[in-house]
Amino acid sequence: MLTRFAVAPSGFKESLSAQAAADAIAAGVRRVVPDAEVDLIPLVDGGEGTARALASATGGRLVALPATGPLGEPVGTHFALLGTRSGTGSGIGSGSADTAVVEMAAVAGLSLVPHGLRDPGATTTYGVGELIRAALDTGVRRILVGCGDSGTSDGGAGALQALGARLLDEDGFELPQGGRELIRLHHIDPKGLDPRLAHTELLVACNPYNVLCGERGVARVFGPQKGATPAQVEELSAGLENWAYVLTRDLPVTCDLYGGPGTGASGGLGAGLAALGARLLPRFEVLLDHLDLDARLARADLVLTAEGALDHQTPRGKVPAEVARRAKLNGRPVLALAGTLGEGAHTVPGVDAFTGILPAPMALAEALVRASELLTDATERALRMILLGAGLPRGAGV
Repeated sequence: MLTRFAVAPSGFKESLSAQAAADAIAAGVRRVVPDAEVDLIPLVDGGEGTARALASATGGRLVALPATGPLGEPVGTHFALLGTRSGTGSGIGSGSADTAVVEMAAVAGLSLVPHGLRDPGATTTYGVGELIRAALDTGVRRILVGCGDSGTSDGGAGALQALGARLLDEDGFELPQGGRELIRLHHIDPKGLDPRLAHTELLVACNPYNVLCGERGVARVFGPQKGATPAQVEELSAGLENWAYVLTRDLPVTCDLYGGPGTGASGGLGAGLAALGARLLPRFEVLLDHLDLDARLARADLVLTAEGALDHQTPRGKVPAEVARRAKLNGRPVLALAGTLGEGAHTVPGVDAFTGILPAPMALAEALVRASELLTDATERALRMILLGAGLPRGAGV
């Protein structure tokens, strides 16, 4: 009999936070197994909710402030100052009280760009740089930047401008903000960069599968999701190629900005910060060490995970794939729930069963509003089927 459940979902982009998704799944479990032991493990991947989740997990706090949003207008945002509670892994680990977390999605995320205004050639990461500066003002020794759910494709150029770098065209004029301007970049003047960066450890939690340039470059893979037309995708790709070239020439860069792991994170923010000396780290190594995740998965009879879309990209650094990988190290079965099922959903390693949450075709707007209800109902349906199958005698016909 299934009695112990580990619920470890990611958020559903522009719909449910990871915590809300976990709560919805738990409600579905308890409809079927009222006395179930349900361990809620909402997981962040560097995107929306990362700063809040890490502050909560370590006994830290959020610092609220205004900063420049992706469209260049002020938005209310925040960063986190971590507390002293931490795990035993190799990520933020000990000394987390000296660590700030800047969540790029909180100031430059796609959710901050209205659908009618989505143009990744115009959006900026300037606010990310402002949050880093504000974190430096607190005197922390380490800043962790969470990448994910971005609405930008400027390679982190805006962030560098906010931190004091001057990005100049051929005539010596400062470039306007936005990824489409990068093709005109001729020279970077770093003399005005905040000197505190040289004495602060800068870590970037990112998806290592995301690279800046090439056929799998970030503009080609994610540009259309952010509103880019095919012509804009090529424009952005060319701009990011030039960005990598000028960064490498004008700054003391020691890594491959074109195709190095994580350089394409958050529209290329990874590359821009790497050029300042940041270390680009696989996000789950950095973000999950405080959760004791492996031990919690091992205690479960069934592991449930979820995300907005389960498809061929899921194994490329998405939460359900990481949960399934870790669960399988302990021989635990895994059920994945998803808002949509795409090509390759059946190929995610470690996922034993999966299901979509929509009971019937419906408009995207309705599905987003009803996501919590739909996720709870889908969990109930799937669990009833699992328990029915578990109760059938071996070899029973249908």
